[in-house]
Amino acid sequence: MIITTDSQKHTYSSYHIAKAFFPNEEIETRIEENGEDPRSLYLRLRKETGRDLPWGMLTGVRPTKLAMGKVKEQMPLEEFEHWFYENRFVSREKADLAYEIAAKEEELIKRAGITTGEDSFSLYVNIPFCPTICTYCSFPSGAIADYADVMEEYLSCLFQELAAVSEICEKKKLTSIYIGGGTPTTLTPSQLERLLSEIQKRFCTDGVEFTLEAGRPDTITKEKLQIAKAHGISRISINPQSMQQKTLDVIGRRHSPQQIQEAFALAREEGFDNINMDVIMGLPGEDLEDVKDTLQKIGRMRPDSLTVHSLSIKRTSQIFSQTTDAQTVEQMLEKAAVFARNEGMEPYYLYRQKGIAGNFENTGWAVPGKECLYNILIMEEIQSILAVGAGASTKRLQQTDVLQIKRSHNVSNIKEYLSRIDEMIERKMILFS
Repeated sequence: MIITTDSQKHTYSSYHIAKAFFPNEEIETRIEENGEDPRSLYLRLRKETGRDLPWGMLTGVRPTKLAMGKVKEQMPLEEFEHWFYENRFVSREKADLAYEIAAKEEELIKRAGITTGEDSFSLYVNIPFCPTICTYCSFPSGAIADYADVMEEYLSCLFQELAAVSEICEKKKLTSIYIGGGTPTTLTPSQLERLLSEIQKRFCTDGVEFTLEAGRPDTITKEKLQIAKAHGISRISINPQSMQQKTLDVIGRRHSPQQIQEAFALAREEGFDNINMDVIMGLPGEDLEDVKDTLQKIGRMRPDSLTVHSLSIKRTSQIFSQTTDAQTVEQMLEKAAVFARNEGMEPYYLYRQKGIAGNFENTGWAVPGKECLYNILIMEEIQSILAVGAGASTKRLQQTDVLQIKRSHNVSNIKEYLSRIDEMIERKMILFS
């Protein structure tokens, strides 16, 4: 499919609008004098297909940032619904969701005492190793079997970066820490102990939200949970994605639903009272009954928060096309939303991805008081994020005449990261100089 656009600045938006209507098509953009702007392209594709996209012509990953601005202006909901549709063709349902989340985010940010500026920061630590690589995954992760021989070297480089970051942020207040990946609990108990000790050595973690991704149940042990608890981890994530064995097999997760239940129960026994679970809507071969069964099984575990993802097809993943139609994905998301509200959860953050199924979204739901502040901060971009590890992306908020966001990206290739660690540190030093 060839899309003609009227200028270079519109090629990105035009490409992703067309991709949202036709997710499995190869799309090429060309600039021509009589080409269309994104708005006219959206209107034409809407007429051609007879479809409205739930998020209209929005192509960015942070729709709630627009809503946040209007919430701060105290724009009433009905007026916001009209404004969002007139400007971006966003549906009433999605406008309501964005408005609710923006209001919730503003409340939580105020409660945490965070103001936009350079006096505080959050820390992200990337552990890019997993037991196996899921077929939908596009993160820069490696199977543990392929990288076992460099794990110690990786930690050594990570500790160098942490030392540099602690100097950069010596006069800034730490708000939250998020250890993600990958699957951080692929580390051995000894390695996890040393990592958490190093973080506590370099940073004041008292009263800081401290999250550890423990996404795969086949990496969770009682000893690792005890180590995490002893070092002040206040929130963990145990992510089934699905509770259907057939789906787990297809997407390359070598564990069972029973192992998920056992790992969750073990975490509760060790005193973790803030546990998140992730699920994905639109996974290959799943239908509404599968999603209903998954939600019922999750409901019996009673997690404190639930992150509901729409499957996103990325070029770097092993899944190459969307097989679940948009209408079914929409029904799946509706079921998940009803389930979450029935469990006493409220939506508190939202983001979108390129190639997302049906042009939908990922939504974080939580029981009040169990929200993840880091998730809000990284979406709303009101605070610097210092990120260490392969593939990690650091963002500096710099207040001059206007607020600027500057970035420094670590290389994604794990072995390149090891050989270029001095360069990764220097990039951060320059960014914050």
